Amino acid sequence: MLAGDIRALRKARGLTLSKIALRLGRSVGWVSQVERGLSVPSLGDLRAFADLFAVPVSLFFGHEVANEAERGAVVRAGRRRSLGTSESGLVEELLSPDLGGSFELLRSVFAPGAELTEPANRPTEEAGYVVSGHFDIEIAGTWHRLSEGDSFRFSGKPFRWRNPGAEPAVVIWVVSPPVY
Repeated sequence: MLAGDIRALRKARGLTLSKIALRLGRSVGWVSQVERGLSVPSLGDLRAFADLFAVPVSLFFGHEVANEAERGAVVRAGRRRSLGTSESGLVEELLSPDLGGSFELLRSVFAPGAELTEPANRPTEEAGYVVSGHFDIEIAGTWHRLSEGDSFRFSGKPFRWRNPGAEPAVVIWVVSPPVY
């Protein structure tokens, strides 16, 4: 699964094997072998991949499944990959089995007062559903206050978010193509 995640991240960012190899100071053959699961990158290599793709290194861990028949199909609640830290104000869990599909599904928990201060803009289509709490999202310069049961969608537009409430806001977030 690690190999597939690295391949999916490379493709989602429109990078070639050559560009990845150049940025990592590795050979194209080595990167290709990692993507095919023939070579296992060291922890240092995983950190370099994480920096290159601007993702937390924790994304590359937690691929265990209790039942091999569930690999790539089922993610059990206790085995989700956690991304982010409570210090950042945003902790996300990857609900998708991997990053190889056409979208990723995340459970995002926004701490009270947490906010994304600078607009993000990605070449993606994104949608979300507020499970609990209050959640503000700015899409293309317009702020929207959302509460439990509300949802949103946007495509290729700058966005920011904040949790104006005193309780965590939980949002199920869909991103296509996967960017984590």
